[in-house]
Order: sequence, then C-alpha cells, then structure tokens
Amino acid sequence: MAKLYFRYGAMGASKSANALMVQYNYLERGKKALLCKPALDKRDGDLVVHSRMGLEAPCLTAEELLAREEAFFTGKEKPDCIIVDEAQFLTAAQVEDFVKVVDEYKIPVICYGLKSDFRSLLFEGSKRLLELADEIEEIPTICWCGKKARFNARYVGDTLVREGETIVLGANDAYTPLCRKHYYEGRLRP
Repeated sequence: MAKLYFRYGAMGASKSANALMVQYNYLERGKKALLCKPALDKRDGDLVVHSRMGLEAPCLTAEELLAREEAFFTGKEKPDCIIVDEAQFLTAAQVEDFVKVVDEYKIPVICYGLKSDFRSLLFEGSKRLLELADEIEEIPTICWCGKKARFNARYVGDTLVREGETIVLGANDAYTPLCRKHYYEGRLRP
C-alpha cells in the first residue's frame, strides 16, 4: 500500500544522505526511484541532490515532476517510489499534489526536510506534510552539548540571528543544530 512519508530533522541530521541511500536501495533491487527537490533549492546545483558526506545523485525538480504527472506516473515509466529532498520548500499545493500521487497512482512518496525555520516556525511544506503524511519520522541529530537538537540556528559570525528572510540557503557556514536550551540562550558553542 502506497503511503506519504515525512522524515524530518534539524540541520546536519543526514536527511539528504538518507534520501540518497533509499534511492540506491531501490535501484539496487532493480526498481525505479525518482529523486526530486523543489526548484528553489539551488545550493548544490539545479538538478542534483548532494549530502555533506559527499554522496550525490541527479534529480528532477518537484515542479517538473508534478507538471508532467501523466508522463511520469503511468505506463512503463511509472516509478516504484518518489523521493523528495528539501521538502520544507514545497508549497502546500505541491504537498497535496504528492498526496494525489500516493492515493491515485499508488506510488509511495518519501519526503525529507526540515520541520521548522531558524525562528522555530514551521515551513509551509513541512506544516502540510505534518497534517497529511501517513507516516512521520524524526531523524535525530545532536547539539554541541550532546542533547537532542531540534532547532536550526542561523548565525552570522558568532551571533545567532533571530530575524530576517525565512529562506536563506546555506549549510554549515550559516546554520547549526541546537537543543532548545542553547537555542534560547543563543549559545552556538561551548
């Protein structure tokens, strides 16, 4: 039975690496797994999913995939699975389109992304995924203190940033995972 999955975690939780490993597992078993990400995510290139561990694979944009649903979801080219990286950048409408893929085309959709932004507010795509997903799983990571990190702290220099644009693409140069205590204290390191 096809399901919509949302696997979320803070920055550095290996979400992209997990997405790439799931795709590899499907491919290794002779199955077709389509990898995609929202067009907004151009951090590692337009049509590539890249993990900090160095794993990478070509992908489509979610927009292209959803715009050409008949071509991708029927007939001989029908995938056995769709994997979405950076799912927090999906719109609510796109999440609903992926629900249709699951329910009408019987294709599992596995989404990986952040739950909340640097202000600890839900991203639009994540909010809708939390509302509609059949399965929700947290991928844990830790704060510098060793506690579970749930917050994506944005920083400039040694200062935690609490205001600004919701979406600023970056990685270890702009964000760090923190536990709640250190997020509220604004402590980026010991």
